[in-house]
This record gives sequence, C-alpha cells and structure tokens, in this order.
Amino acid sequence: MMGNRSVFGLFAIALFCLVVAAQPSRADNTLVTDISSHLISVTSDFTGTDLLLFGTVTSSEGSLPADKGDIIVVVRGPKKNVTVRKKERVAGIWVNTRAIEIAKVPGFYAVASNRPVTDISSTGTLERLKIGQHRLSLSAKTTPLDVQDFRQAIVRQQEEVQLYTSNQSAVYFLGTSLFRTSIHFPANVPVGNYVAEVYLFQDGELVSAQTSPLFIKKFGIGRRIFDFAQSYPTLHGIAAIIFALIAGWIASALFRKD
Repeated sequence: MMGNRSVFGLFAIALFCLVVAAQPSRADNTLVTDISSHLISVTSDFTGTDLLLFGTVTSSEGSLPADKGDIIVVVRGPKKNVTVRKKERVAGIWVNTRAIEIAKVPGFYAVASNRPVTDISSTGTLERLKIGQHRLSLSAKTTPLDVQDFRQAIVRQQEEVQLYTSNQSAVYFLGTSLFRTSIHFPANVPVGNYVAEVYLFQDGELVSAQTSPLFIKKFGIGRRIFDFAQSYPTLHGIAAIIFALIAGWIASALFRKD
C-alpha cells in the first residue's frame, strides 16, 4: 500500500509540473527609446523647437506584447533656486511683504502620456516618480503655514510662460508596439542639462523605464555674450549701459529736428 501511494505521489507531482510548464507565462515588457536630437542649439534667431521622442514596447522574449500598456514621458530641465515674493495690500498699496526661497526648482518641466496619468497609475506611484508639475518636491528653507501657496505660485508662473506643460493625449501608438510624441521648447527655454524619462506601465504598475540625456546650449554671438555676462557681470552691466547711451545718442542725432 505504501509503495502504491509513493508511486501515485510521484505521478501527481510529475503531472503538476507538466501542467505548469504548459501554462503560457506572461513576459515582462521592456522599452527601447530614443530622441531625435540630444543637443538643441540656441542661437540669436532661436524661436523655439519641437523634440521628437519615440520608441517601441517589446516583451522580454523579443516578441510583440499582447498588451502594450501605457506610456508617460517626462522632460525635466536644469534646477535652480527661486525666490518667491508675496504681495499684500498695505494702506491701499500693493507691496511685497514676504519672500521665500524655493530650492531645486526645474527650469523646464513637460509631461506627455497616451491618456490621463491619474488613469494610468495610483497617486502614490505618481508622487514617488514626481510625475506632474503639481507633484514636484519644491522644498523651502523656511516652511510657513502657507508654503503650498508659494509652490503653486511657481508652477502657475512657469505655466504662464510655457515652461511647464502637460499634454495627456500626446503619446500616440503606431501599430502594435511603436509610439511617438513631441515636446515643445519655447524661445525662452533655459540652457543647461536636461533628462528625458520614459515610463511604461501595465495595469497601474511600473514595469520599465528609460532615461536619455538632453543638452540645450547657446551658440554664436549669443553664447559669447552669455559667457561674458556670467564670468564678468559687472563689466557686462557697464557695457550694457554704455551701449544704451550710445544707441540713444545715435537715435536722437538721426531724428533730431532742426
């Protein structure tokens, strides 16, 4: 009897292994991405540009995925400290009453996705990845009770000058696995080092991500003037005043009425 049970047990284990092996395993999807250019040149006639980001979703086995998932693209610009001032009405006059310095504020921030990001993943995941301009970690040296108002003011100001954008229907799938989107950089985009991040979600979970470096630099005479202003700010200010005086004198001499 014991021998029959042992044989039956071994047969059951072998049958279970065969059934499990026959079940199709779900392959993890991965990303392969790139951008049209890793360097944007800013010259004196720069009026803005569009950057193309594209890629494909493939399974770990190299085949096309049955569920391509959702794509979120984030482009972040150089960080800097920003001083935010709050105006209040005092004796009938609007004056700056308080100022707070916010550290590590991205000079540029853009989000693009194939559908609303809140439908793609949970709020906790979006907060952790800092996806969305209202989810950026803008820390202040001093934390008053209304510090959130100062943070919202920064986001609002950056949105007004088109340096913070969000387009939640700008990622397009071409076929079963290819996708593309474009990010617009306005003429006032700050120079510096950028990073383009592409996230792949499936069923609300992050399954793959890739980052690509991006550089925005000044070239030509604009670059030389910029470098001179950064290296010698006092001389640059004096030269600007002298140039303005000379230009004003020339204009008055040309249009002077005798």
